[in-house]
Amino acid sequence: MNPVLRWFHQLGSPPYFYRFATRWMPWAGGAALILTIIGMYLGLARAPADYLQGDSFRIIYIHVPSAWMSMFIYGVMALNGAIALIWRIKLSEILFLACAPIGAMFTAITLITGMLWGKPTWGAYWVWDARLTSELVLLFLYFGVIGLASAYDDLRQGARAAAVLAIVGVVNIPIIHFSVKWWNTLHQGETIRIFGKSSMDSSMIWPLLIMAMATKLYFVFALLLRARGVLLEQERNKAWVRDALLGVKN
Repeated sequence: MNPVLRWFHQLGSPPYFYRFATRWMPWAGGAALILTIIGMYLGLARAPADYLQGDSFRIIYIHVPSAWMSMFIYGVMALNGAIALIWRIKLSEILFLACAPIGAMFTAITLITGMLWGKPTWGAYWVWDARLTSELVLLFLYFGVIGLASAYDDLRQGARAAAVLAIVGVVNIPIIHFSVKWWNTLHQGETIRIFGKSSMDSSMIWPLLIMAMATKLYFVFALLLRARGVLLEQERNKAWVRDALLGVKN
C-alpha cells in the first residue's frame, strides 16, 4: 500500500488518531501563539497608518484572517460531512462535529470586528451590506449545524443529519466571496491578490499573512483538541480510552 494511503488508513483508527492529536496539539498551539505575537506586533506597532483610515485600519489584522477562516473552516466542515455521509467514516464525523464551534467563533469575531471597523468608516455599526448579510447567514448555518447535531442522542446520527444542512449551505461561500463584485456594496473590494498587484503596501501585507498563518495553526490546534474530546465521548466504553487516560502505553 502507498505510504500516504496507509497513513490515512491508520489515522482513521481511534487510538491512532488520539495519539496523533495528543502529539501535535502542543506544536500547533505553540506555533500559533508565536506567530500571533509576531503578527500583532508588526501590524499594531510597525506597519504604517493607512492614508485614509489612519490607525483604525489596524483591526484588519484580526478581521480579515477571521473572515478567511470562517469560510475555510466551513469548507473543511462540509467536506468532512460529505465524506461521513458517503463512506460513513467515523473520523470524518468527528472532524465535522469539531469544526462547527470553531467556525462559529471565527464568524462571530468577523462580524464583531467588522461592526467596530464599520463605525468610523461608514458611520454605523451595521448596514445590510451584501457581504455582511451573507456572513451573518454563515453564522446562522454554523448554529444550525451545532443545534441539529446536538438534537440527537446518537452523536453519529446527529452528525449525519447536520451534514446535509452543511452541504446545502456551501452555496453561501461563493456568495460571501463574490458579493462585492456581484452587487453594489459598501464593503471594500479585494486588497490582496494572488495574481496581480495588491493595493496594500508590503509592510502592511506581511503582518496580515503572518496572522493568517497563525489562525490556520490555531484552527489545527483547536480542531485536534475538540476532535479528541468528541472521540473520547464516542469511545468512552472502549478499553483503549481507559488505557489512554491512565497513561498505559500499547
